[in-house]
Amino acid sequence: QVDRRGQAQVAVPATLVAAGGVLALLLCVRLGAPDWALFVAYLPTAATPNTGGMSRARWAHLLKDDPRALHTANSFEQAVDELCFMLGPVVAAFLCSALFPEAGAVVGVVLMVSGMLVFAAQRATQPPARPRTRTTRTPLRAAGMPPLLVAFLATGAIFGSLEVVTVAFADAQGHKAWAGVVLALQAAGSGAAGLVYGTLHLSGPAARRHPRCVAAMAALMTLPLLTAWGTGSLYALGGALLVAGMATAPTMVTGMTLVQQRTPEGQLNEGMTLAVTGLLGGIACGSAAGGAAVEHWGPTAAYTVPVTAATTALLLALYGYARRTR
Repeated sequence: QVDRRGQAQVAVPATLVAAGGVLALLLCVRLGAPDWALFVAYLPTAATPNTGGMSRARWAHLLKDDPRALHTANSFEQAVDELCFMLGPVVAAFLCSALFPEAGAVVGVVLMVSGMLVFAAQRATQPPARPRTRTTRTPLRAAGMPPLLVAFLATGAIFGSLEVVTVAFADAQGHKAWAGVVLALQAAGSGAAGLVYGTLHLSGPAARRHPRCVAAMAALMTLPLLTAWGTGSLYALGGALLVAGMATAPTMVTGMTLVQQRTPEGQLNEGMTLAVTGLLGGIACGSAAGGAAVEHWGPTAAYTVPVTAATTALLLALYGYARRTR
């Protein structure tokens, strides 16, 4: 719908619907509503628009004739994502403890709505609406897209499992309160790497760089496992996550660049949304797998889950590159 009608026309109403769902949930909690009402109230939040994907679609539209500038813009977007990942939980926790329990969610809703209104007001930068025709095909059928999207699914599983396992490891060490700080180090490493990566003048196609970035991510993702197994120290684990995160942003930036290149013209928002959906689906699967591994193997051995997910992402990236080359 965003590609067909335009970002502002679809995203603003969707954001208001999602905000209503959050407020309804908070009201149910405050009034002590039954558990089933909480799930029903939260359903409208599924309408939350993919702001990151829309922003990247704008960059791809504005800089389609300047690959170097588009690379820098994508790197900046990834660094901002990591910054939000670092600051969001900290700010929410402070608001909830300093003001009232629902303060974090209320401020989040205000920021979401106001941010979307400001974003949608920039009509000059949004890609033009392209009504569907009989020849329009889904980006899922574009050459090279299926294996790339499945690789995003595996990459999301890394993030989901890493978060669950790290919280469990910190809890086992008696420092659960520090789990957020340790995870923020991984995001900090990724954000810093994203900024540096954006300044590089890279040669060669993104399709060739992508398997290399995923290979680096898979190699560095063994560091948390080896550190947890060898030292059992939460502080050492934080350093390992900081280093491991440095391959995340280059991988995400290169992957998103490939999505932009392979998505048919006029369907950028749909293509970016498919990539983010794959990523979020992988996070959910990774969280479930990580939780099961913690229960059965313990938090240290459970770090094999993100390593396995990273190896799977590498195999998929190599398969996609080989198929594309043929």
